[in-house]
Amino acid sequence: MALYLIQASYTAEALATLAKNPQDRTPGVAALAEKLGGRLLHLYYALGDSDIVGIIELPDATAATAAALAIVTPGHLRSYKTTPLLTVEEAMEGMRKAGELTYQAPKG
Repeated sequence: MALYLIQASYTAEALATLAKNPQDRTPGVAALAEKLGGRLLHLYYALGDSDIVGIIELPDATAATAAALAIVTPGHLRSYKTTPLLTVEEAMEGMRKAGELTYQAPKG
């Protein structure tokens, strides 16, 4: 299973709706993750660039793509971002592999 950071921001209309009718969006996101073979680990409301921040565990990038498309389709978000998360061990393995490689930059 892979971990993904999800960040989203609501439209002004969606925020107005939530202000008038507060709703816990956790059950819906959790159910979506479960339908894709994963699980929602954390979901937070946030102040700043994103209104919602979450960590979701999904089988693969295809499931993450499906989740993103399903979540943005209703039109209540003005932005949505998915970021794959690596464990420290995965990142270190990437560092070790990078240390064994060379790459030629474009020549001018």
